[in-house]
Amino acid sequence: MIDLFTIGYEGLVQDQLLDLLVAAKVQTLMDVRAVPLSRKAGFSKTVLGASLEARGISYLHERRLGTPKPGRDAARRGKTGEMARIFEAHMATEGAQDGLAAAVSLARSGRICLLCFEREPHACHRSIVARLIHAQTGAPIRHL
Repeated sequence: MIDLFTIGYEGLVQDQLLDLLVAAKVQTLMDVRAVPLSRKAGFSKTVLGASLEARGISYLHERRLGTPKPGRDAARRGKTGEMARIFEAHMATEGAQDGLAAAVSLARSGRICLLCFEREPHACHRSIVARLIHAQTGAPIRHL
């Protein structure tokens, strides 16, 4: 069985994130942020993708699995329940379902890790995505 990983980069520097991914033998990092930019050095899409490639890890940004702006705003205010409701409604859309299908396909073919910002998985939509992938693949979820 292939494990499904998730990670939040809050509180990490890029090398710590990369070391965790390498240690877990992650093959592809799937960035599930709606906006793959960061004020933290090393975590914006282009720089992160190049750093991952240098470590032998593929990078894929799956915007369709990102939280809509109202959900991101709720998360910033610490309203994780509101964020989850907004995100679950988003997951009912055709685009999000297409993104989920792509994630499920990738999870069936190798070791993937879902990336977002929040350190704690329960405070982040990536846990919802991971549960949806698990429901279709049976892959155990491991939060790094």
